[in-house]
Amino acid sequence: VQLQASRGGLVQAGGSLRLSCAASGRAFSRYVIGWFRQAPGEERKFVAGISWGGGATTDYGDSVKGRFTISRDNAKNTAYLQMNSLKPEDTAVYYCAAHYYGEGATRFSHEYDYWGQGTLVTVSS
Repeated sequence: VQLQASRGGLVQAGGSLRLSCAASGRAFSRYVIGWFRQAPGEERKFVAGISWGGGATTDYGDSVKGRFTISRDNAKNTAYLQMNSLKPEDTAVYYCAAHYYGEGATRFSHEYDYWGQGTLVTVSS
């Protein structure tokens, strides 16, 4: 599967932005989808994950809980990351990733098989 993240952008602190991750190929519903981010000089970190199928299971990194929401639309082969109440520390390159038939909504990057190209989100103070 190939993943294409939507363009990020520049947002003021307190604002919102929605990223999408469009997948090509078949069987999108069979993939766990995760979002990760990497700020300059830092390691890539887990942001959110959603289980395959109907997406009954979701998981979030501690720093985004209550502000970010992950969802999926299998009919459109697309996953989304709705980001609200953005903070300057959310500034990073965001990546979507897919894990075939994975368990739950894993937060471990090494378990993901496919990665999108990354998109920059900048939050100004």
